[in-house]
Amino acid sequence: MDTELTQIGFGGGCHWCTEAVFDVLEGVDKVQQGWIAAEGTNSSYSEAVLVRFDPTRIPLKDLIHIHLLTHSSSSMHRFRKKYRSAIYTFSDHQAFEAKRCLVQLSKDNNAHYVTQVLPFRSFKLNQEKYQQYYLKHADKPFCKTYINPKLAKLRQQYARYLKSSA
Repeated sequence: MDTELTQIGFGGGCHWCTEAVFDVLEGVDKVQQGWIAAEGTNSSYSEAVLVRFDPTRIPLKDLIHIHLLTHSSSSMHRFRKKYRSAIYTFSDHQAFEAKRCLVQLSKDNNAHYVTQVLPFRSFKLNQEKYQQYYLKHADKPFCKTYINPKLAKLRQQYARYLKSSA
C-alpha cells in the first residue's frame, strides 16, 4: 500500500546543518537545501530545507521537535534574517497542525520558541556542489564543529527514527 508523502519546510540555521539532520531520519524520503521565501513580511529568502516525509513513519510533531532541538529556536540572534527560525507550510491544515504542535512543545519543554509558522511561497535550490554537504565532507572542521553535535542530540533523543546508516 502506498502512503502519500507530505512536504514541509524548515529554516533556522545553516542549510547544510539542517539538511544533515533531516537526511538521517527514517520516514524522510527527500531533503533539498537552499532558500525559502514566505508570504508577506517574510518574503525575503532565508536558508532552509524542504523535507518530504511519510507521516505514518515519523509524525509531524516529532519532525518539529527535532527542528527545534537542532537550532537556536529560542533566541533572536543577529543572524535571524539569514537564518529565519520557521516552519514553512503548504496548506491551512498543515499550518494549523504546525502551530498546534509548536504550542504543545512550548508547554512540554517550558520554552519560548521564536520559530514562526509561515506559508511557503517559493524555494531556490542550492548549487549541486553543496547538496549532501555532510555526506561529502563529514571529516571537515565545519561538520565536526556544527553538524556532529546536532546528530549527537538526535542519537540521544530520537534514536528510534535514525536510519541504520546514521
